[in-house]
Amino acid sequence: MRKRSWGTAVLAAALLLGSWATVLAEDKPAEKSLYERLGGAYAIASVVDDFIDRLLVNDVLNANPQIKAARGRVPKPGLKFHVTTFVCMATGGPCKYVGRAMKDSHAHLNITEKEWEAMVADFRKTLDQFKVPAKEQDELVALVGTTKPDIVTGAAK
Repeated sequence: MRKRSWGTAVLAAALLLGSWATVLAEDKPAEKSLYERLGGAYAIASVVDDFIDRLLVNDVLNANPQIKAARGRVPKPGLKFHVTTFVCMATGGPCKYVGRAMKDSHAHLNITEKEWEAMVADFRKTLDQFKVPAKEQDELVALVGTTKPDIVTGAAK
């Protein structure tokens, strides 16, 4: 008889612990995606709009003749669209980026480390202007950083 009571007690305890674990897991909400924490597509589009406007007048970037020439070929609204859909998709949103691969679209620009840093500085200024929290800023900059090997291909000037 003792074996049966002991086994029943262990089984009951296991079921109770399992139930508590389930309740605790259900009470803890899943962390929102970066896309959701940023405010969705409209908020991302607003940030990208400001960011691209900064890049277009950045003296460090405009000193690169390849970048300056590309600005004449790529319409600003199209660039903003592609960057918005890229950020939206990369942050977990429903958008689908349909532009060219980063390597293909930047290889001919010979972007240097100095130019990359100028871009990141402008990005941070925009994020600060929109009061994007530090955690989300760091996540965004890290996401952008994953594209660096495909974008920075130029030798230091």
